[in-house]
Amino acid sequence: MTEDDQRLRSGLIAGLTAYLVWGALTVYWKLLAEFDPFELVGWRVMSAALIMAAVLTVTRRWAHLRPVIRDRALLGRVVLAAVLLTCNWTAYVYAVVHDHVIETALGYFMAPLGTIAVGVVVFHERLSRLQRVAVAFGAASVVVLTWSYGRVPWVALILATTWSLYGWLKKQVPLTPLESMAAESFVVLVPAVVVATALAGPADSIPSSASAGQFVLVVLTGVATVVPLMLFAWAAHRVPLTVLGPMQYLVPSINFLLGWLAYDEDLPPSRVAGFALVWTGLVFVTVDTVRRSRPTPTGAAGHLHDRSGVHDTVG
Repeated sequence: MTEDDQRLRSGLIAGLTAYLVWGALTVYWKLLAEFDPFELVGWRVMSAALIMAAVLTVTRRWAHLRPVIRDRALLGRVVLAAVLLTCNWTAYVYAVVHDHVIETALGYFMAPLGTIAVGVVVFHERLSRLQRVAVAFGAASVVVLTWSYGRVPWVALILATTWSLYGWLKKQVPLTPLESMAAESFVVLVPAVVVATALAGPADSIPSSASAGQFVLVVLTGVATVVPLMLFAWAAHRVPLTVLGPMQYLVPSINFLLGWLAYDEDLPPSRVAGFALVWTGLVFVTVDTVRRSRPTPTGAAGHLHDRSGVHDTVG
């Protein structure tokens, strides 16, 4: 086995593990479903910030965050990214603890289509023919699923929208995934402490009612957040987009199966039809991505390893 083969193999293992852990986070949050989702997110941010501070200290990378403090424009983008990520986390945890796991799967399946829409609306990008077809299928799925649910699938739309906007903002932040996650955690740390403290009083709050095992799970939410991120960062430098990109669908696939088979959520034929439209759109997105990622005579390596469409910190 050559050195390149070993790098690819280690990257594949790391990437697969990261996505499997992100998918399994649904089970993690279900174990804490009796607590307020806003309180859970507050504890998650505090725990993640503590872990990231430790990582930056051990790796001696605190200096890498100086540009965020010195550059107001960059700081603004980091703050906005942190707000979007926190909204995404909150919607996800809220949906999981309130038995809308399948709808979270829909949101993350729709995210690549949302990314295309953001490119058109915000950056005035021109769509390829395959992208136009994909967006059409995505729009049709929203119509069908609104009819199926009897309401707009707001959880899915919030997840898809915040994740798409977050992904685009990440392109404007010249930090590694770990440094970006650290900066974002520090930005929302004070609000997280305020929320967690404000919700700590009631009898059903985490400090008042959590068992020893539950409290350990709450404290370790930062580990559950940071570990897959580190694995993803490792994989992103070793695996081409054409391989790593489709792997992102493991997360909503796991959520879909968990919601349907493990948590017995309602899945009528009309809802399956809506998902089928999304999946069809994703086929066109994947084909378009593969075509764009094909190596050219003047820049094969650069095209193969462009990961701008794959984002981290899922769930």
